[in-house]
Amino acid sequence: MAKTTNDNSADANADTATDANASAASTEAAEPELSYEEAREELDNVVRRLESGGLTLKESLALWERGEQLAKTCEQWLEGARAKLAVALEESAPETESNGQNGQDAPF
Repeated sequence: MAKTTNDNSADANADTATDANASAASTEAAEPELSYEEAREELDNVVRRLESGGLTLKESLALWERGEQLAKTCEQWLEGARAKLAVALEESAPETESNGQNGQDAPF
């Protein structure tokens, strides 16, 4: 009978892992893209919950995984903003040079 109990435990663990993976996949597919501010706010809440303790291991792991997703979303937004700023700075640099300033003060 011990073997049956172990087999059932293994099956239950496999089912739990499968459910968690399916849930994560459906969350990613069904969830609309979050704004940077929404993702950051939710990430702050996840961190607070993890730091407060009192969660089961399963809950902690699920929150940690969600936090990783949210951090990735925030990083993608920030990378996009950096790229846009770099383009804007490159586009404005020739205008400054054509005005004869070249980083120096122009006389009145």
